[in-house]
Amino acid sequence: MSTPMTQTEWKLTALAEAVGVSPRTVRYYVQRGLLPAPPFKGPDTVYGEEHLVRLKAIRVLQARFLPLDAIQVELLRLSPEELRRLSETPVLPAPLPEAPPKPLARNPGKDPTVEVARYQRWLLAPGLELHVSEQAEAKVRALAERVRALIEESEEGKQS
Repeated sequence: MSTPMTQTEWKLTALAEAVGVSPRTVRYYVQRGLLPAPPFKGPDTVYGEEHLVRLKAIRVLQARFLPLDAIQVELLRLSPEELRRLSETPVLPAPLPEAPPKPLARNPGKDPTVEVARYQRWLLAPGLELHVSEQAEAKVRALAERVRALIEESEEGKQS
């Protein structure tokens, strides 16, 4: 995402490459109101420094897992100087999980190295099932029992 400090105008493709997004993404952000529309000059349309700063800030906020609606609010809230500081924040990759999840066996009993998760299945209502892992904590199992009891009470109320 490094760009020459002397450049102040970019064509759409060059701006997108400088920030690491597609030209289509830039156009979408303009359409959504995350970026101001550039002065239209047909094939000679250029994007300015504000577009670059806002795009970089959007990338930083996306790395923090904010949805576009929240990013739009944040961009409106920040002063131009705060926006510039945010845009200069390095975008760090998301941390990887410590260990990959254990695969579930498709053929239980055939591969002794694969751990099999077992679940208790409750039919709560037509089309509604609740699956509770045998390894679930007591609080989770109690919550499942409460849900089950509430649905049973509701069904009994309909029959009376």
